[in-house]
Amino acid sequence: MNPAAEGADRPGGEGRGARVLDADALLDDPSTRIIVCCGAGGVGKTTTAAALGLRAAERGRHSVVITVDPARRLAQSMGLDELDNTPRPVPLAEGARGSMHAMMLDMKRTFDEVVEEHADPERARQILANPFYQTLSTSFSGTQEYMAMEKLGQLRQSGDWDLIVVDTPPSRSALDFLDAPKRLGRFLDGKLIRFLSAPASTGAFRLLGAGFNLVTSTIGRIVGKQFLDDLRSFVSAFDTVFGGFQKRAERTYRLLRTPGTAFVVVAVPETDAMREASYFVERLAADAMPLAGVVVNRTHPLPEGAGSTLGEEDAVAAAASLEASATHPLASAALRLHVERIRTRRREVRLRDALRSTHPAVRLSEVAALPEDVHDLTGLRGIGEALAAAARGR
Repeated sequence: MNPAAEGADRPGGEGRGARVLDADALLDDPSTRIIVCCGAGGVGKTTTAAALGLRAAERGRHSVVITVDPARRLAQSMGLDELDNTPRPVPLAEGARGSMHAMMLDMKRTFDEVVEEHADPERARQILANPFYQTLSTSFSGTQEYMAMEKLGQLRQSGDWDLIVVDTPPSRSALDFLDAPKRLGRFLDGKLIRFLSAPASTGAFRLLGAGFNLVTSTIGRIVGKQFLDDLRSFVSAFDTVFGGFQKRAERTYRLLRTPGTAFVVVAVPETDAMREASYFVERLAADAMPLAGVVVNRTHPLPEGAGSTLGEEDAVAAAASLEASATHPLASAALRLHVERIRTRRREVRLRDALRSTHPAVRLSEVAALPEDVHDLTGLRGIGEALAAAARGR
């Protein structure tokens, strides 16, 4: 059993008996080979993935982090000028027991590499030059997620790293990472594509004669004859390598269900993000994929004793008294901030506890909001420490 799943319950600020995500146990377990950070867009998946990869490296793992964040903040936070489709070493502090690499997914480059690897040179040249392929490989819905799965499979097969941390693509739905590869596969292998790309003079379509020609002529006027020609050329050249795409996607999908994989759902204490996290927990359970836990990012815990020393009602009354006498405006402002902090924390706890109530078996940890964005290894190290500290009761 993964150590992260053992004995992480504890009383305290998380609530008596709360199940807490033990990040260090997860990272130190040699059977953990893949960690997938997922969640809605803008919740801090990139930062969480980088922090986990860094902490794992400093504790002795040889980690690689795949990011798909177009903001390229990951490279900056790790002291690199840029990231590309090739894993680059991250300069760690002296004393780190392991190593860390990082890369940014280039979905077109990854798609091109797969085509070049699995097609003969002439067929690969035809595919790469095809206008339909160029659109598919750069902007088609689902391609980025499909290529993230491809890259994950490539890195796992290489055996160069004992831990792969994946920052999933930003998307409207946290479920896209699991669904999009299948959608793209169904599209490429769908009946409409086969119909549009089939030559009228071959196979069963020859029997349809003028009727088929009339249909394709009508479609050609809608989408353009050149589009149909490009599509036919693409499918003809791509057909021999598509089976390999499907098999690898299925193999990687199965890999995501093995005990060596751990999903970490990242959320922020906002209604939509927590609802999305709940959906993802349910989907992972339905697909029998291993969930390590949920990270609630950017929370605002109160200083120890702050809420009990001066409660909300007393603070409101004191602020109102100072404002009425027009004395000590700074003290009044501080009291108002204290009240707002108490209310913010109450709302966050309510959202957190609602998630726990819906999914009582799920392990959860919080990371407090920082005064500024993480921009260096020190900041990432702090995030990793915060993740680990939750299980230690601090």
